[in-house]
Amino acid sequence: MNSWRDKIQFHQPLCNVSLQRASPLETEARAREREHAAYIRGRQEGERVLSEQLLQQRTEFTQLQQGVLASLEHAVSQVVHDSENAMVALALEAARKLVCGIPVSTEMVGAAVREALDQIEEATEFSIDLHPDDLALLEKHRSPMLNPQGNMRRLCFRRSSQVSPGGCVVHTRFGVIDGRRETKLENLKKTLLS
Repeated sequence: MNSWRDKIQFHQPLCNVSLQRASPLETEARAREREHAAYIRGRQEGERVLSEQLLQQRTEFTQLQQGVLASLEHAVSQVVHDSENAMVALALEAARKLVCGIPVSTEMVGAAVREALDQIEEATEFSIDLHPDDLALLEKHRSPMLNPQGNMRRLCFRRSSQVSPGGCVVHTRFGVIDGRRETKLENLKKTLLS
């Protein structure tokens, strides 16, 4: 490129050439137009960038919202499940304390024995283990259960400190039927929590 010191040469002579200077108002108007055009371009570029950022933030916020909602949904179902288990455990503990607090009566021991005997065949030989206090209670009240009749003559009562008060354990040649209170509560717990 030529520097301003170099001479400019034309192929033909110039005619009617005059130097025109722009007035300061025209120069200022052009500068204002250029400034206004640059302002418009800058504003449009800023709006475009801001729109892209808002769209990206909205997408990120939606993903975050969906993640929070999914976590809450999982947490709610977990809380419901845990609450159900806690309620069952509380009810079982209340039942256990109530049952343990009830004094053992002749009728209660008889009901426990009859319930256990309902689970075995009548012709089978069997023995029934009772807590020593329960057997003494049946003997004291001369329970008809101690004097079996008919097919029940193969019945034998035994004292056992391993059986809790109010329960019984029936032994047959085919197996054992556990009619203790704690076993019944444990079976109830397994049924409710499964």
